[in-house]
Amino acid sequence: MKALILVGGFGTRLRPLTFSKPKPLVEFANKHMIMHQIEALAKIGVKDIVLAVNYQPDVMVEAMAKVEEQFGVKIHFSIEPEPLGTAGPLALARAILTKDDEPFFVLNSDVICEFPFDSLLAFHKSHGAEGTLMTTRVLDPSKFGVILTKPGSTQISRFVEKPTEWVGDQINAGIYIFNTKILNRIENRPTSIEKDVFPYMARDGELHTIPLQGFWADVGQPKDFLIGTGLYLNSLAAHNSPLLAKGTHIVGNVLIHETAVIGEGCRIGPDVTIGPGAKVGNGVRLSKCVLMKNAVVKDYAWVNRSIIGWYSGVGRWSRLDNTTVLGEDVQVGDEVFVNGGSVLPHKSVKDNILEPQIVM
Repeated sequence: MKALILVGGFGTRLRPLTFSKPKPLVEFANKHMIMHQIEALAKIGVKDIVLAVNYQPDVMVEAMAKVEEQFGVKIHFSIEPEPLGTAGPLALARAILTKDDEPFFVLNSDVICEFPFDSLLAFHKSHGAEGTLMTTRVLDPSKFGVILTKPGSTQISRFVEKPTEWVGDQINAGIYIFNTKILNRIENRPTSIEKDVFPYMARDGELHTIPLQGFWADVGQPKDFLIGTGLYLNSLAAHNSPLLAKGTHIVGNVLIHETAVIGEGCRIGPDVTIGPGAKVGNGVRLSKCVLMKNAVVKDYAWVNRSIIGWYSGVGRWSRLDNTTVLGEDVQVGDEVFVNGGSVLPHKSVKDNILEPQIVM
């Protein structure tokens, strides 16, 4: 079996984290973002995985070589000469996707969920059409393109882009499975699968939908990264995962790497992940936040709704809030308040940041 992951370019939406690492290698819940997808694909027997990228950094090549060995899969880099959108990459990878007649998966790299590929595959084979896309329900469909099906059927009838009045609440979840026949509809040029391919498949009765069960998150920018972290930890709790931390200092769902060091008198949670080698001082309060590898939070600091990058530090009695993101090796001084700051790598913050801003 085969799959293609739409990785794209430089991950600008997730800066400043992606100044240091390609987006697929940024850790989500202490695991490279792309590993959540690759593990799920390998689990159901996918052997060829295409990464559709605008560029191919050496660090990605090295990381994927280890993945190939670990999971017994072949990782193919499909490098776009120019950004090809969400459909063009399929045409560029035609040789791999058509190596047999079996259907192939396509997914957006920013999506995190429970990846029910087995049920998606079974449903796709049951209806026999060219394609199946997974949908997810949202509270405010006016921000998205809504998917409508024929009455009493899973066959998609049409798409309504950002409706001004309620027509439905199911949107595209960014996870698909297609027969190889779809490639006859796609040229090797910049093309949108949502606008240039799906409407015509729906017109021809060749596109079905299945609702995604469980949580769904697009974690491609910091605010959504933090929301997705909470949803992911909720999912771990629902499955009684032994990975979640326990103790009188833990509130709600918390993931702490075994090599992290936690001081005395802390209160951690809910919705917190703490990476390998991280150090948390005494009396620290952490909530709805992420600490990357070797991050340090000193005594009595307070961190809420923020991401602390690799090797970054937060001083004693300091406070971070409002989707503050520290890039790699950022040092925040003692007794400093950072409100919505986006701080580029290798910077020092000694004065309060009272309004959201980029610190260069």
